[in-house]
Amino acid sequence: MIKKQKKYNLFHKFSRKLRFNMIKLFRSPGGARKVSLGFAIGFGLEMIVISTGSLVYLIFYPTVRLAGGSLPAAIIGNVIGKLTFLPIVLLPFAKKIGEWLFPKKMIDVPMQEHAWRNLLQGDFTIFKHLLQGGLHVLIGMSVFGLVLGVASYFVVRYLYNQRLKHRLSKRAGAPM
Repeated sequence: MIKKQKKYNLFHKFSRKLRFNMIKLFRSPGGARKVSLGFAIGFGLEMIVISTGSLVYLIFYPTVRLAGGSLPAAIIGNVIGKLTFLPIVLLPFAKKIGEWLFPKKMIDVPMQEHAWRNLLQGDFTIFKHLLQGGLHVLIGMSVFGLVLGVASYFVVRYLYNQRLKHRLSKRAGAPM
């Protein structure tokens, strides 16, 4: 007899993935400080992935190791940041914050299509246009990454300690 797989709606799938990643987070090796620091770094760096064109992943591992955080927790923080779609939602606000923090007027050059052969011939104006258009977004998303990373550090540390207390109380109350 063949069982039919039950179809779940999008909200249910999202909540299951989020809950699964939180369970993995609380079972990560290391203490509360190490796990929460790793999560905060991963979550904070996720905010600048779009504005750096995924180049932030080149410094992901060294940043986590130098800070003394847990790499599995950093990866989980990064995945949770992706699941929440926060970087996409915060983009317009990040541009405004970036313009507020860095009020220098960028050169208003109309964006034009660039051919690959121009790039191969040494014409790097495409990078100039991309940098000028995305600098405000990068500054704003960096601020959001810093603020959300610090906030998530304390939230995850509190939740980790609560989960640890709950596990210890269950273990102490269980008959042997």
